[in-house]
Amino acid sequence: MRKSGILLHISSLPSNYGIGTYGKEAYRFVDFLDKCGQSYWQLLPLGPTSYGDSPYQTFSAFANNPYFIDLDQLVEEKLLRKSEIVATFKSARYVDYKELYEERFIILKKAFMRFNQNNKSYSKFIVDNKNWLNDYALFMAIKSKYGGLSWISWDEDLKQRKPSAIAQHEISLKEEIEFYRFLQYKSYEQWLVLKKYANDKGILIIGDMPIYVSYDSSDVWANPNDFDLAKDKLPIHIAGVPPDNYSKDGQLWGNPLYNWEIMEKNGYEWWVDRVKSASELFDMIRIDHFIGFQNFYSVPYGEKTAKNGEWKKGPGIKLFDVIKEKLGDVNIIAEDLGVITPEVRKLLKDTGFPGMKLLQFAFDSREESDYIPHLYTKNVIAYTGTHDNLTTQSWFSMLPEKDLRYCLNYINHSGNQSKVDSLIKATHACIADTTIIPMQDYLHLGDEGRMNIPSTTGNNWRWRLLKTELNYKLQVKIKDMTILYGRGKSKDS
Repeated sequence: MRKSGILLHISSLPSNYGIGTYGKEAYRFVDFLDKCGQSYWQLLPLGPTSYGDSPYQTFSAFANNPYFIDLDQLVEEKLLRKSEIVATFKSARYVDYKELYEERFIILKKAFMRFNQNNKSYSKFIVDNKNWLNDYALFMAIKSKYGGLSWISWDEDLKQRKPSAIAQHEISLKEEIEFYRFLQYKSYEQWLVLKKYANDKGILIIGDMPIYVSYDSSDVWANPNDFDLAKDKLPIHIAGVPPDNYSKDGQLWGNPLYNWEIMEKNGYEWWVDRVKSASELFDMIRIDHFIGFQNFYSVPYGEKTAKNGEWKKGPGIKLFDVIKEKLGDVNIIAEDLGVITPEVRKLLKDTGFPGMKLLQFAFDSREESDYIPHLYTKNVIAYTGTHDNLTTQSWFSMLPEKDLRYCLNYINHSGNQSKVDSLIKATHACIADTTIIPMQDYLHLGDEGRMNIPSTTGNNWRWRLLKTELNYKLQVKIKDMTILYGRGKSKDS
């Protein structure tokens, strides 16, 4: 069945407190999706962001971002007073992460101090999530004690997780550990209520799972044997991509690589837990850099560029066979953008997962691209672009003249409508079962709406939707396009 959805991260929702939350504007957006006939809401990763504010570099692969906890709901629960909420944020359009970091945890700590830790639901949450929650809470409490320093700079006994050092800090940091458990409880609680509201309206949630985790994370600290680390716990090799036409030095991501041999011996337990957790949070999981399961690029730690890396074999279908055996059929989307080898194509076929197609990659006047819509199959997710791309408005302004003519001719653009709308329509018109359009494209935003410029830090992940932009005129436009191409929700969905 043909369906469509919208890509908009939680952080990009409007709110009065500097960043989008699981509050009333999130519910308003679900209602908007429903009225537009959409079937999916796609998000970026929900993890607690670290330096650089990227949702793809988080302190945990399992934890949720405390910034998304809605403060008004805490007021309703009498855990906060309205007068205690500091709101010094100057911009409704962009997130100020520095101010958030300096203010939000002070407010959340007040809510924690009023929270009844004997709450049965809270106790159940701790038990149900013990496989990651206790390590994460301890990790964050120690990190707070060390002023935010990476765990590699902690005392040797803590770095090596000596039982005596762990036990000592579990006692001395008991309240701080409980605080971080509380943050996860509230975040999970609010999110799952919001997800149920969306599901009840016929909206399915597409979550995002980065293939790699941050080195400075509770995952690596607590499970060092699962990663390619030396005895001193420094990485031996790190992730990246080789040089290409866009980058003469390649990209050095810095994430530690997995020790796939050890993971296989352990029955891929960490991955099974990770996918199980994500399956409870989302209806579908988009796995970023899916090609890395077949072939991954390995760069020696300490290299200044990615030039001296080499391709190595990933676990391939073995991992997904185990996941299926343990968890049954999981709805996964494979982000297969990049170097698609015959082996990657076979892995995609063997898993049965839908891959991704971007129309922004389709129009090269020199040759026929794999992303040109007439080559699509039904089992793909088609996008205009994603969070890493230019908005479509900016993309059109950057297209070389020959490529632009080719594109406009292909999408049958007429001069009396927006080029952006013409590309959106071409996306919806294609044979793909599912289409996802970034909200910025529906709004015709240019560079001011870009979410991320890869390989840069300091000015990404900040864009937010304004309350006034989610209006009836936009709703009608999106619904008309959705119905026109047979992607509207059925009444019984």
